[in-house]
Amino acid sequence: MHKNDTSAISAWDIALTLVLLTRLPVPKLQDQLFARQAKAVWAFPLAGLIVGALACAVGWVALQIGLSPLISATLCVAAMITVTGAMHEDGLADTIDGLWGGYTVDRRLEIMKDSHIGTYGVLGLIFSQLLRVLAIGILLEADWLSGVLVASLFSRAMMPCVMRILPNARKTGLSRSVGSPPSSSVLIGLGIALTFSLLTLGSSATIPMLCAVGTSAVVAATAKARIKGQTGDILGAVQSVSEIAILLALAAMI
Repeated sequence: MHKNDTSAISAWDIALTLVLLTRLPVPKLQDQLFARQAKAVWAFPLAGLIVGALACAVGWVALQIGLSPLISATLCVAAMITVTGAMHEDGLADTIDGLWGGYTVDRRLEIMKDSHIGTYGVLGLIFSQLLRVLAIGILLEADWLSGVLVASLFSRAMMPCVMRILPNARKTGLSRSVGSPPSSSVLIGLGIALTFSLLTLGSSATIPMLCAVGTSAVVAATAKARIKGQTGDILGAVQSVSEIAILLALAAMI
């Protein structure tokens, strides 16, 4: 890749996104590629597709060997967490702890940066993962694995939207290092997510997608009100809650 590459899309963006959002083994990338982090957000949904596909494979195999849908769903979620290194779950827990554990912007950001987890964060993880497992269990029982794929993919298209809309709340961190993505990259990612979701689920994807947009907007608005912007933790929370919103909406449609 040319050092001053300014193209909207690069074949390397997918590999770069996998480095940012997963723990999958990716060949060492040239340092200059990381200058494209903001532009590469269009590929976030593709990273979600890969994560979702691996998790669905685990869930499907578990069903085939005779495990119950609930146990298979638990293994499916465990696979997602393993592939991503629990990045989004960590962000969700830190977000809950920080936004509701402090009385000032600085204190909330300090709590979010703390590696320890508080009561709010623990409870948030317990309830969110219970909902995730139960919803996926319903989808597995209904042979609707495609819904898990859509949830994994579409929820990751929400993160660049929040990155674009909200300023960075602090001067350091992963979100700050990536920077604000260009509108074109955000729209390409949304286009990919929208097209895949509609082709996969048809009109059944409409309500789940709207639920994802709505929950992402709530998280973004809360972050804006309480810490004046977004951080990597906020983005993780956006992914988590929007994915759960899609899964619950799909489960309710069965």
